[in-house]
Amino acid sequence: MRKQRFAFILMLVVVVLAISACGKDKPQPNAANTALGEKKELVLAIGGEPEAGFDPTTGWGRYGSPLFQSTLLKRDSKLNVVPDAAESYTVSADGLLWTVKLKSGVKFSDGQPLTAADVQYTYETAAKSGSSIDLSNLSKVEADGDLTVKLTLKEPQSTFTQMLVSTGIVPKHAHSKDYALKPVGSGPYKLVQWDKGQQLIVEANPDYYGSKPFFQRITFLFLNEDAAFAAAKAGTVDMAAIPAAFSKQTVAGMELVALPSADNRGIMFPFVKAGSKTAEGNPIGNDVTADPAIRKAINTALDRKALVQGVLEGHGTPAYTLNDGLPWFNPEAVIKDADMDGAKKLLADNGWVDTDKDGILEKGALKAQFNLLYPSSDVTRQSLAIAAADMLKPLGIQVKVEGKSWDEIGKQMHSNAVLLGWGSHDPLEMYNVYSAKFGGVEYYNPGFYNNPKVDGYMNQALRATNEKDAWELWKKAQWDGNTGLSAKGDAPWAWLVNLDHLYLVKSGLDIGQQKVHPHGHGWPVTDNIEEWQWKP
Repeated sequence: MRKQRFAFILMLVVVVLAISACGKDKPQPNAANTALGEKKELVLAIGGEPEAGFDPTTGWGRYGSPLFQSTLLKRDSKLNVVPDAAESYTVSADGLLWTVKLKSGVKFSDGQPLTAADVQYTYETAAKSGSSIDLSNLSKVEADGDLTVKLTLKEPQSTFTQMLVSTGIVPKHAHSKDYALKPVGSGPYKLVQWDKGQQLIVEANPDYYGSKPFFQRITFLFLNEDAAFAAAKAGTVDMAAIPAAFSKQTVAGMELVALPSADNRGIMFPFVKAGSKTAEGNPIGNDVTADPAIRKAINTALDRKALVQGVLEGHGTPAYTLNDGLPWFNPEAVIKDADMDGAKKLLADNGWVDTDKDGILEKGALKAQFNLLYPSSDVTRQSLAIAAADMLKPLGIQVKVEGKSWDEIGKQMHSNAVLLGWGSHDPLEMYNVYSAKFGGVEYYNPGFYNNPKVDGYMNQALRATNEKDAWELWKKAQWDGNTGLSAKGDAPWAWLVNLDHLYLVKSGLDIGQQKVHPHGHGWPVTDNIEEWQWKP
């Protein structure tokens, strides 16, 4: 009760600050917009604050529409690639030259035209940023006049289309050092005000070349899950993202909308034995999780359907790979789970026994126990971690669940299991998460997984000139009949669930036809925000 009261008070404080911060900039309601169908403003609490700001050259927009910026291409509701700021594009037979024709008349929100020179600058800057945007295969990008861009690759790359889908275009003339705080773009909205830690206010871009947004002003409140739910109950927001734990509670004037996603949660295991350290001095490796029998037994014992029902209240699906249900998913990689007897036999066959009868298996002097970290701010990950640990007790594996800040996790994730989440419309994410190239690079492959054969398949997939040929290679990387990165192979992860993204939406608000969502960072629900309107 005390926690709920605090969350509600926090919400009221934030809303008061939001109103006072808007001040004279916020248009006052009048008789013309008091009716729901005429209300042209929204207040949303749909996700966390992008602390790094809104610069696409350093990663903003990777998991959804960059909102303030256009991209060359985009995906429709069926995930088909269609033009955005581009009119069309072609790829040479050898897969090296990508030629993009731009639409004429596209303007940035400061009135300046978007030209090929801006696209060239954007991609050159992003390639040098060292961020999550991997343009290392880009040899050069050239502007051929005002409306033609030529991007030359070092090698063919079947996933390069996603770079054109996810990289927002920034203006060369206005990309200053504080651009991330005050972005200028050619997207459907423009930034009006950003009060860090509290809110973001945006207005419709009158020069936007696409479908004109119905809603002229949107305020994004940065509330935690408890406060967002309290705000929905209080009627102060038009939409709120909520965890599954709140999904059974009804809220007057709001409807629960559950949207399927490729947004997964799973346990990342340190893949190598202990003994090494990172350049920063953080420990690498874990002798328990380095044993493949431990990792495979955990994957076999976990009851994923029970996790979906018990933790997600049924709003999700069991997860077996990083990319369940997507075109490059290999169904042969799916294992039989919830098999405690099979898991116990696997451990016993590999020398894990409970010699001292304390309920924890041993292998020589090594106890079958390890820590499982999760971000302390995430209720869903906390619940999944606790439930998974409880499922593993009868197996003889003791898992100590600990909530940590992201800073603490960053220092400890190379030597401890961590409950992480991914999910993308791009198979390149599988490469980033599992490639030895990214061992220890940010959150990509913190466990230092390494399988040369898997790397070989993924590198071949990247260099394919035909997307469907690439899909077959991505599938082999998961499981080729003998090895792979899935639980049937090396099992460097125990994937648990694919989440439904849950929102409380004001009755009458139409959020359009949503595509299967990627990971939640970047507010993927806003990817089609120019389609949002009140239902007739």
